[in-house]
Amino acid sequence: MAKVRLLRYAVVHFLVDLGCTLLVLGRICPQSNSAMVILLYNFFAFAVQMPMGLVADKIGRCRYFAAAGCLLVLAGWLLPAGVPAAMTAGLGNAAFHVGGGLNTLNESGDKAGPLGLFVSTGAFGVYFGGQWALNGYDPYICLLLGISALVLLPAGGKTENAGLELPGGNEGLIPAILCLLAVVILRSLLGLAADLPWKAEHGILAVSAVAGGKAAGGYLADRFGTMRVAMASLGLAAVCFFAGKHILFGVPALFLFNMTMPLTLWAVARLMPGIKGFSFGLLTFGLFLGFLPVFYGMSGLTTVCLGIGTVISIPILYCGLRKAGKGNTNGIS
Repeated sequence: MAKVRLLRYAVVHFLVDLGCTLLVLGRICPQSNSAMVILLYNFFAFAVQMPMGLVADKIGRCRYFAAAGCLLVLAGWLLPAGVPAAMTAGLGNAAFHVGGGLNTLNESGDKAGPLGLFVSTGAFGVYFGGQWALNGYDPYICLLLGISALVLLPAGGKTENAGLELPGGNEGLIPAILCLLAVVILRSLLGLAADLPWKAEHGILAVSAVAGGKAAGGYLADRFGTMRVAMASLGLAAVCFFAGKHILFGVPALFLFNMTMPLTLWAVARLMPGIKGFSFGLLTFGLFLGFLPVFYGMSGLTTVCLGIGTVISIPILYCGLRKAGKGNTNGIS
């Protein structure tokens, strides 16, 4: 049943991100201050997950957070197109991610594979939502998608939170967490500001590489060891990025680059096992911080910059994973 629940959450993740992207880009932005709408939506969708995750750690009941998230996305569609609708949809996105992410963390034990599958489908939702918004696709289909999301949500899992427990005075804990957060910020910045000339024409290949890397990274780490997969994937990604303006190297670069996403989520949750919801939200806050420089004008990073940035992230990720992997049963080495 845990695998069925994971599949349901992965499908709903696609629907929620599709609905939010189509709402913001296809309905709200054409009628409002698009810059303000996008900034506020991203703040509520990503930054708010951190305090919301702490609340979820305290009260448990992951499925209620996920269901409430779907309802809030629907509410965003029912509100007049404007900033309040964007903020409501953002809160819904945050609540669903907290509920679905915490449920996945609780049921996956010490495995990173389920996390990779859960987070991977959102990339397709954002991509298709953006494409349909640009092409004038009927946005009200999202009402049906939202209803479908509620139907797909599981009735509940056997694993709920054991209870809120703040991490103790573990030596090296804060530096390790900051290293993992720094990697996420850097990955977000590089991914959003990347100048890959082939992406405009071959967007589906790019998003497939991103989603595929996220899905594969966790399962490969469970099989071969987290540290081995993290170092190998980033090292190869850096090599590919230096020639990333060519699609034959750019697609593998995106795939390899995104393999570490579930590994950072796994690691920070392992460092703070009593507040897994907060740990999930902490890294999504990192995504928001990486988005800010791009929002304020930073863009067009060359493939050389992407390669250098990836190389820089390797020792930082190593330090975070090394602390998280002490005593790990899935083979950190």
